[in-house]
Amino acid sequence: MIGKYRKWMDAGAEKAGLDLGLLIGRVLFGGMMLLSHGYPKMAKFDMISDKFPDPLGVGSAMSLGLAIFAEFFCSILVILGIGTRLAAAQLIVTMSVAAFLIHGGDPFFAAPGERSKEFALVYLTAFLLIFLAGPGRYSVDSIIARSSKKNV
Repeated sequence: MIGKYRKWMDAGAEKAGLDLGLLIGRVLFGGMMLLSHGYPKMAKFDMISDKFPDPLGVGSAMSLGLAIFAEFFCSILVILGIGTRLAAAQLIVTMSVAAFLIHGGDPFFAAPGERSKEFALVYLTAFLLIFLAGPGRYSVDSIIARSSKKNV
């Protein structure tokens, strides 16, 4: 029985699992950020731009624009694996602001419907891991890197 699964226990299998895990993480966390945060903010920009929190003192509309840039556009880049580390860095900054400034006084856990910093910290952790590990083999960044190596 163990012999059948030995290839998954070998050290070489770690790389394939890592690349697949990074793809899944990029698509899931990038997709959740895009669909549940970025797109709704962009769709309601006119309605919420004057009420959006301004933790950096740049104005509500500019703060909303920066959040949309990260949560919508950078999420798409993370999903596709294009400029992944740079895009993830923008999301790390945005989630740090959300966790420590916007939700700084909120509890870590809260009852459903109440404010907490939990989700911002979960997203922050996910995008920090993507930033540190890189996009993995299944990404446009990797295709570009392999293509440029062939042309050298």
